[in-house]
Amino acid sequence: MAHTGNPRARASPDLPWKTRLLMSALSFAVDVSCRRNITFNRNFFNLFDIKCSASNQPKNGVKSSDFVIDGSRNLWFRLYTPTNVTETPTTISLPVIVYFHGGGFVLLAANSKGFDDYCRRLAGEIPAVVISVNYRLAPEHRYPCQYEDGIDVLKFIDNEISKIENFPACADLKRCFVAGDSAGGNLAHNMAVRANECNFSKLKLIGVIAIQPFFGGEERTESETRLVGAPLVSMERTDWMWKAFLPEGSNRNHPATNAFGPNAVDISGVNIPATIVVVGGFDPLQDWQKRHYDGLKKCGKEAYLIEYPNAVHGFYFFPELSEGSLLINDVKDFIQNQSAK
Repeated sequence: MAHTGNPRARASPDLPWKTRLLMSALSFAVDVSCRRNITFNRNFFNLFDIKCSASNQPKNGVKSSDFVIDGSRNLWFRLYTPTNVTETPTTISLPVIVYFHGGGFVLLAANSKGFDDYCRRLAGEIPAVVISVNYRLAPEHRYPCQYEDGIDVLKFIDNEISKIENFPACADLKRCFVAGDSAGGNLAHNMAVRANECNFSKLKLIGVIAIQPFFGGEERTESETRLVGAPLVSMERTDWMWKAFLPEGSNRNHPATNAFGPNAVDISGVNIPATIVVVGGFDPLQDWQKRHYDGLKKCGKEAYLIEYPNAVHGFYFFPELSEGSLLINDVKDFIQNQSAK
């Protein structure tokens, strides 16, 4: 499905000044923090990365709490529960969204303000129980650490989550969706693939929500070269992040980067639930995202492409942008459609 719009032949749409200022500040922080020797200055970047604490008191009708899975690797998740549904006597059940944050596998966290706000909004407006995963980051922890953390969270949900105090009884683990934006969209896809190796007893994945997923390759695509100067994403930044994430000596045709490229693993016989791939018309990564959608279709998977012609990468971070509300509605429709099957 495509939402109407007329993107101009330039690298960015008209954005509110506040949005441009925040994007410029984040871009500056990333550029200063990414060192040439492929190390990352976390102390400096954290000056720009505002964190939010969990809140047992409802905010916008949603309460949150944190649970540690493995403190030695800082693996934990934030649980978001919509109180207007769960605290009233009802037989209603809610879908579960396991959410992986973006940031090129290098930046940000589950408690970064933008993700806290967005996951709270997902929980309240879908409504759903949202589990936002804090996984290890590169370059300190390279591939496949992030994928291993994600699978361990799914196993924890399947085996242990019922033991957590105050875990909402209305959460329906048979209606579980893996979701994520940017690097988190890459993670969501790979969680769906790797889940085939797990024998879940309570958890059933029925959908993948890949929001502007972070994929790439050695080739330079038309959108990457055309949208030079786009907010947040540039080839220089993405090249650096792939170098920080992938095993040393790998190139961008590694299967973690180029999921349907020359080194790809054939997933034709792998069970992958229905997937939505969300693409923005001002995102330099859009050609790779569309190739991911095409690759899923060619492998016989159920997949849907959702395009927002005037959206930049990371638009969901900024509530003043109208595409954020469109995304919530499209995710809600997808969840309802898959839940009804």
